[in-house]
Amino acid sequence: MWVYTDKVRELFNNPKNVGEVEGADGVGEVGSLSCGDALKLTFKLDDQGQIIDAKFQTFGCASAIASSSALTEMIIGKTLEEAEKITNQDIVEFLGGLPDKKMHCSVMGQEALRAAIANYRGEKLPKEDSEIVCECFGVTENEIVDAIQHNNLTTLEQVTDYTKAGGGCGTCHERIEAIIEEVLGQTEAEPRPEKPAKRRLSNIQKMKLIEETLEKEIQPTLAKDGGSIELVDIVGDRVMVSLKGACATCVASDITLKHYVEGKLRELVADTLVVEEVAQ
Repeated sequence: MWVYTDKVRELFNNPKNVGEVEGADGVGEVGSLSCGDALKLTFKLDDQGQIIDAKFQTFGCASAIASSSALTEMIIGKTLEEAEKITNQDIVEFLGGLPDKKMHCSVMGQEALRAAIANYRGEKLPKEDSEIVCECFGVTENEIVDAIQHNNLTTLEQVTDYTKAGGGCGTCHERIEAIIEEVLGQTEAEPRPEKPAKRRLSNIQKMKLIEETLEKEIQPTLAKDGGSIELVDIVGDRVMVSLKGACATCVASDITLKHYVEGKLRELVADTLVVEEVAQ
């Protein structure tokens, strides 16, 4: 269960500046409904170049709503030059803090602001010319580098907390870790030890290891975005599961199931396993 500050709870229950500015000068849209978080920010300038109105529309959790509401309060009355200096850490400070697993909501606010300002100026964002590293959540290399540099991130888990990159199928983990090493100047990091060969498992050992992997490795990752997984049955190499919470309705659930869940079970248990979703 997330522990939220009074300010986060206040803005979640009574968000300010919800909606869309009519005749907006700047429009910024980030995130994706298919990934669970999306934000649209619009603003209006006066004749002196100050932001006189700002509104947001978001699809996301309490942290996303509170972060978006806070952002609109912070930029109203500022010039574009002043507003573009606002960082995700400023949003977090305004809210009195956010849970580590929800820091990506503040980053989404900063990205929406940058996108809206770029839209007003007719400029392209750096991410538009950057390679997508995390296909599950559409996170680019530039976005990851920016998050690492501005938030002093040093681990894969932190990058996932701040950007959601790596929180899906997991195939981008090595690339993210390489980016971290490059940014931190650790290009000569020691090679990773080879993984030991999997031992031959009895049926009971295999079933127990599947249960442990689902509980300790897979469930915590899905829980970051409000989802969960339940083991229904194991028949030979067929692992039958049921997706719950946000995962049950996510349009990317097939990717999560086959690429992440099945991939992780094949990596840690047996490479012959096949995961199937069953209705309950």
